Formats: sequence, C-alpha cells, structure tokens
Amino acid sequence: MAFSELLDLVGGLGRFQVLQTVALMVSIMWLSTQNMLENFSAAVPSHRCWAPLLDNSTAQAAIPGELSPEALLAVSIPPGPNQRPHQCRRFRQPQWQLLDPNATASSWSEADTEPCVDGWVYDRSTFTSTIVMKWDLVCDSHALKPMAQSIYLAGILVGAAACGPASDRLGRRLVLTWSYLQMAVTGTAAAFAPTFPVYCLLRFLLAFAMAGIMMSTGSLRRSPNWRHAGGLHAGSRADPLGLLAVIEWTAARARTLVMTLNSLGFSFGHFLMAAVAYGVRDWTLLQLALSVPFFLFFLCSWWLAESARWLLTTGRLDQGLQELRRVAAINRKGAVWDSLTPEVLFSAMREELRVGQAPASLGTLLRIPSLRLRTCISTLCWFTFGFTFFGLALDLQALGSNIFLLQTLIGVVDIPAKTGTFLLLTHLGRRPTQATSMLLAGLCILANTLVPQEMGALRSALAVLGLGGVGAAFTCMTIYSSELFPTVLRMTAVGLGQMAARGGAILGPLVRLLDVHGTWLPLLVYGMVPVLSGLATLLLPETQNLPLPDTIQDVQNHVLGSLQWDDRRKSLLLSSGESKRRAKASTSTGPRSCPLRFPLSQGVPLHLSSAPLTTKGPPSILKGQRTV
Repeated sequence: MAFSELLDLVGGLGRFQVLQTVALMVSIMWLSTQNMLENFSAAVPSHRCWAPLLDNSTAQAAIPGELSPEALLAVSIPPGPNQRPHQCRRFRQPQWQLLDPNATASSWSEADTEPCVDGWVYDRSTFTSTIVMKWDLVCDSHALKPMAQSIYLAGILVGAAACGPASDRLGRRLVLTWSYLQMAVTGTAAAFAPTFPVYCLLRFLLAFAMAGIMMSTGSLRRSPNWRHAGGLHAGSRADPLGLLAVIEWTAARARTLVMTLNSLGFSFGHFLMAAVAYGVRDWTLLQLALSVPFFLFFLCSWWLAESARWLLTTGRLDQGLQELRRVAAINRKGAVWDSLTPEVLFSAMREELRVGQAPASLGTLLRIPSLRLRTCISTLCWFTFGFTFFGLALDLQALGSNIFLLQTLIGVVDIPAKTGTFLLLTHLGRRPTQATSMLLAGLCILANTLVPQEMGALRSALAVLGLGGVGAAFTCMTIYSSELFPTVLRMTAVGLGQMAARGGAILGPLVRLLDVHGTWLPLLVYGMVPVLSGLATLLLPETQNLPLPDTIQDVQNHVLGSLQWDDRRKSLLLSSGESKRRAKASTSTGPRSCPLRFPLSQGVPLHLSSAPLTTKGPPSILKGQRTV
C-alpha cells in the first residue's frame, strides 16, 4: 500500500486539512509583512540640518526685529538641487544678505556651508519615529539603509541553506516550532535594539528563522505523486512557499487549491502590512505589532501534525501510526483504525523508499549541452525575480508619495496576477507566458525613467504594473522550471534557481546606491534585467502538455526529436515545391494531376504521390500520417 492510499484511508481532504491550511495561511500573512516592514519602519522623512536660528530659542531671542520662519530658514539652510532646503548642508553663519529681494545664487558659495554637524531635524507628520530618525541614516550614512535590507535578505539565504537539511533530519514540526519562537524573540528584541549593528544582527536572525518556517514545512525530497499533483507538488524544492506541512497531508486532487490559497496568503500579507502600518506610525510599536503574534503561532504549532510521509521514510513507524490515527480521528474516520497496522505502514515505507531517487550532481546540469542552456536561462529568470522585485518593493518611497496606497495596490495587483497566470499557462503555454510577463515588467519599469517626478500617479501605476509582471513571472517560473528538468535533477536545478533568486534579492537594494549618479539609473538597471531575461526565455523549449522527463536521456531524446522534425519539415517544404513545379509542367503533356494532402499533427501539409514516403522522427510527430 502506497502512502497516497493511506492518505485516502484517513481522509485526504477533511476537517484536519482545512484547519491546518487556515492556520498556516494566517501565519504566512504575518510572515510576509516582515519582508515589506522596512518600507515603513525605515521610511526616510523630509529632513534638514539642525540650525541655531531655527531650533534654538535662545538664538532666536537674540535676533533684532521680527523675522518669519521662512526668512530664518533662507538665511540658515542653502537651497538644494531641487531648490528646496538642502537636506545635508547648512550655512556656517547666517547669510543675512539673502533677505535682500535682489539676492542671487552668487550671493553665497559652497565654502559658506558645512555638513550637519549638530544633527538633523525630521518631518514627523507622517511617521513619529523610524530607524532612520533614530540612527540618522541620511546624507553620508544613507547607504546603511539598503545595506540593512541586504543583510536581512542574506539571512533568508543562510537560513534556507541551514534549515532545509535540518528539517529533513529533525522533522518538519520541530524546526517549524523553533523557527516561530526565534522569529518572535528576535523580532521583539529588534524593537529595543540599542545600536544599528545590533538591529541588523537581530533582523538577520529573524530572516534566518523565516527561512526555517518556509523550509521546515518544505522538503528536498521528490514526491512520488508528482505526476498526479498537477505539476508543481509538495515534496520538491520547486514548491516556493514551503507548504508541505499542508501538502503532505492533502490529497492530490486538492493540492493545487491548497497551494493557491497559501500563495494568496502572501498577497493578503500586503494588505495586512498596509493596514497595520497606517495605524501604527512609530517604528518600535510597528515592529512589536508584527513580531509578537509569532508567540501565538509558536504555541499553535504544537498542534500541527508531523509529516507522516517523513516519519515513514525515516523509519519512525510508531510515530507515523500515531499521527495517522490522530488525523483519522479529526476527520471522523475512526472506523479505519483497525486497518492502520504496523504491517501496513511498513509496506508503505518500502513503497516510499522504492519510488525515491537519488539526485544527480550539480555538475551534470552544466556538462550536458541541452541541460546547460536550460540551467543558465532558468537561473537567470530566478535571479531576475529576486533582483527586480526586492529592489523595487523595498523602496516604495522612490515609486510614489503615498506608500500606504502603493503597498495596498501591490496586493491588489498580485492576486489577479497569480490567478491569471495559471489560466495563461493552460491556454497560452509556458514559454510565451514567461517571456511576456518578464518583458511587460521590464518595459513598465523602463518607461518610468521617462516619466517626470511631478507625474506621481503615472509613476506609481507603472511601478505597480511592473511588480505585478514580476509576480506573474515568478508564478510561471515555479511551474516552468520544474518541467524543464528530469526527475533526477529537478530538485537540484530548481534549488539552484531559488538560491539565485535569493542572491538577486541581496543585490537588488544595493543598486539604489547608483542614484547619486542619476535618479533614473537604478530604474534603468531594474528594467533591463527583466527584458534580457524575457528575451532569453524564448530560447527555451515549450513544455505544455508534455510528459515530465524522468531521466537525462528523456531530455536528450526530446531535443533530438525536435531537431529531426525541423530537418524533416524543411525537406517536406522542398518536396512540396518540387511537386508543384512538376504538376505545372505536366499540364502541357498530359492530364492534370492533383496531389493529395493529409495534415500532420503539427499542421504541415504532406504531398503524397505513388512513390513510397519514408519518414523518420518521434512517434508523436508522425502521429496522424497516412499513406496512399
């Protein structure tokens, strides 16, 4: 008896699966808020240098006469590049001559200014406190903010590398429970970090635990039910959300629905982030509001069931039997208890181990030409997602003035982008959907380089559409890249792609440092990378409605069959032209002939004559040929 039969016995779609799906979907919503948190907790408010005439009541009292705040600002702070008060310089001494209506820019020089040696004054009308205000991450220290974001994203990369194997060795639930506790503790502690380096360290550990939540409920092993799960399944690193705590307990017919619901949990997380940030404008309270709930998730995680498939494959038959009976009781399948015996579980364990296959090495992906092209382009697409999405989404202030609205719009666009992509994959195909999504995202981002800053609504709309295109490309990638590689290399190839995505996410925020050379330069980089990836995708083969390759030989046979068909199609077209010429010539010497045509499955007309026609090619290509 295979595990799928055991699952049907205890109930593969019952109350237990519903409760567990809801529990993890809620935790995913709060989990996703941590990715977008620093759009609000690290928002950069308007600021200027502290100046005695403006901010010292004693100095103001010594001024003879009555001067307006605007006049005091003009003599204390020089104008910046946008003719607004400079954010990083102040006058060494008050420039009273600037009060003269005839004063010009030549009335003062750069030598009359100095950096903000006494600190900054921040506009607190939108946020009462942010980490930028707390540690003065502006002017010469402005690069520290994207560095903090890259450190956080590096924590996800390191955590995924460490927690994935730990989940396979120690079990899903143990690592999941510990990760919930670590997220709660480090997130809460980050709200009270005394220094910026300590804050970065705590955020790194929080991201490490976040990867643990995603990876501990995922698996590096292939599911024996891949073909019956609709392509993307639980039990493969192709699963982008680490959903095996639900998937391994869900019947194959419902896995697509469960994956979609959990994927939408990330979309709903955007709404949650915007709502909480709108109500809580102090970064310390915001950090606490998004971290403390993980103490509750930690307590609830003890109720979650350990993966019975993992228990069986690691030889823990008694625990596996206990979990199966527990699920059967929750699903009101108590009558099957007598059928759940150690002998039945031992049979299922042997079946799981028999189906499992050891993955080939990473070098195989680069050594074989047909796989090398697929690996390079697939890895580039994964890198593009992390690089572009996190580079843009972690700096919403650069995309529009109302970051609360932008955060909400990202969620609004993300939902139809994900659901619509599944429909396009079915009707349009994998390659066109992937290429179109990437190109749409890149062109929308590039268009923003031509839109002036004053047209904020248009810039925001283009940015949100670009992020929606990147999200759609990611949904397509998770399925397409899984179908490009044989079973023995699938988890290795997709795992390499996800590592590339995390590497791109680390580099993405750092590109914003190029804005010192021009505000358009980061957008140019963010836009060109998706365009190049979209064009490179056109070099990949289409995999829609094709059986998943199990071996490397299956991939090579598919490539060889495609090449043979291209050669045969050329010869058929040449023979078609020759037949037409002969038919035209025969009209003057004999009765007119009418060559018969029978369509091939690919829609290429085949001209038949009395001479036998031998054709070589894959059976799928020659299907539908007739001879007369």
